Amino acid sequence: MGTISLTHVILSVLIFIVMFFGIGFLVNMLLRMTWFMAILYPIVVILIIDEVKLYEYFTNPGNSFQLLGEKIMALHTVDVVILSSGLLGAIISGLVSKLLRKQGYQMF
Repeated sequence: MGTISLTHVILSVLIFIVMFFGIGFLVNMLLRMTWFMAILYPIVVILIIDEVKLYEYFTNPGNSFQLLGEKIMALHTVDVVILSSGLLGAIISGLVSKLLRKQGYQMF
């Protein structure tokens, strides 16, 4: 296991916030579903951290969910902070979209 510097952590947090804010904002504009990205984000996180193929959750759910639980428990604090920052970005995009709609902006 390698170590990660504080600079990498700060940059990763900022990148995840900006990336998922942007994706969430675009999805909110196109689909007009304010909290869609915030709801979809846990699935994205599972796809990021898990090495099990998506179809295996349906063909072999017992083993797949057990491996997922082990992967989640093995996450380091830094990993949790970085992944949580993506959720924060998705939530902020929902709040911004909601605020803009309240102020009268029509997005698509």
